[in-house]
Amino acid sequence: MTATGPFHADQDDAGQRLDVRLAARLELPRNQIRQWIQQGAVQVNGKKPKPSTALSVGDLIRWQRPEPPVDSRVQPQEGPLEILLEDSEVIVLTKPAGMAVHPGAGRPDGTLVNYLLARFPEIAGVGGPGRPGIVHRLDIDTTGVMVIARTAAAYQSLSRDFAERRVKKHYQAIAYGTPQKASGVIDLAIGRHRQDRKKMAVIPQGRPSRTLYRCIDHGEGVCRLELDLETGRTHQIRVHLKAIHHPLVGDPIYGEARWKDWPRKRQQALASFVRPALHAWRLAFRHPADGDIKRFEAPTPEDMKQLWQRVTGRPWH
Repeated sequence: MTATGPFHADQDDAGQRLDVRLAARLELPRNQIRQWIQQGAVQVNGKKPKPSTALSVGDLIRWQRPEPPVDSRVQPQEGPLEILLEDSEVIVLTKPAGMAVHPGAGRPDGTLVNYLLARFPEIAGVGGPGRPGIVHRLDIDTTGVMVIARTAAAYQSLSRDFAERRVKKHYQAIAYGTPQKASGVIDLAIGRHRQDRKKMAVIPQGRPSRTLYRCIDHGEGVCRLELDLETGRTHQIRVHLKAIHHPLVGDPIYGEARWKDWPRKRQQALASFVRPALHAWRLAFRHPADGDIKRFEAPTPEDMKQLWQRVTGRPWH
């Protein structure tokens, strides 16, 4: 039964850890209770305890649910969220095109984290300032699956797994041309562009970066690719595909207007596609609570399906 107020430890609690018994009583994650204890929001017999404090019969346990810290840089804002999963540790969702992950220069609101804070205010104190809950990101016009940390422990676990390349990220894309090899590895270091500091580029002194690709279909000057990221550099897929002369259709930074000399019908379809044709299709990660592998998929967006059909005359399968 969920506890609703201060309580005295009984025989079942005796000898048990405070964080374990309080988590059971409140039906909350143990790591969340541990955070409360460390923040001084829990008392045992009027004193500040440790999470590992062993309880005795008659101990009086009091707690006060901490208010999440306020980050003035990001304000809650009602907005659309396409949730695939929400539990006590994580939120998994599909990000649409045109939505930035967090506020930045010239974009103070209307971002994913603004909408997340309105629905999940407890993430306000999770992770880095201005980016509550964010353990990875997608470019503003890239669609697809993202996982958000809901607790500090989940943030630490997921951040570590991303850094250690344990998270599996699979993308779909439409690019120009047809690779000579149906599948392969792009192993080229990426760093900041020497002249344009807003762009990334393949440079010898860059950070090691690996992208695996498979050509699923091709025709009429374009190809469908599936890509797996072994590293997670900024703009990695976009830069790597540009480097092997198969830039993404619609990419305003790394793309090309190859359509200009093509038949009018294809010209119109390609010229009117004004975002990188890139979709974060599948995501697999270890759940922070139990270590089980969780797999999620976001269906291919309709604009990419329609683009493929308009250019090639074939449906997206």
